[in-house]
Amino acid sequence: MIRRAAEEDCSDIYRLVCILEDTEFDPEIFREIYLRQTADDLYAGFVYEADGKIIAFLNMRMEYHLHHTARIAELLEFVVDNEYRSRGIGREMFEYACTYAGEHGCVQIELVSNQRRVRAHRFYEERGMNRSHFGFTMPFDEQAV
Repeated sequence: MIRRAAEEDCSDIYRLVCILEDTEFDPEIFREIYLRQTADDLYAGFVYEADGKIIAFLNMRMEYHLHHTARIAELLEFVVDNEYRSRGIGREMFEYACTYAGEHGCVQIELVSNQRRVRAHRFYEERGMNRSHFGFTMPFDEQAV
């Protein structure tokens, strides 16, 4: 079952996002950001519940872009728990997010995916997404600022 993410889902979502990024974030900072996003209409987070637990999370931001002159949905985080992959859950959540975004005035859905996530890239291409942009990042550390 897919539903909107709620405040009480934070610890389950934290676990999933740590799996996605293969790291452990500061749980207090994570919670602060999560609660801020949950209260902001620009963000829409969804969870998938099965077997009495949250096994997937999808988070997107929907906002107007000048360079599109339209409202665009951007997937920020999307993860299915390892033991539940390849069961159609990701496909179902992706389709749900696309429908939701369209119903809320978005004309396109976009995302950036780490180059190492080859299976995820294949998943997105199978859903009809195109590789049309390059993503660039530049982390700031204390010495660079």
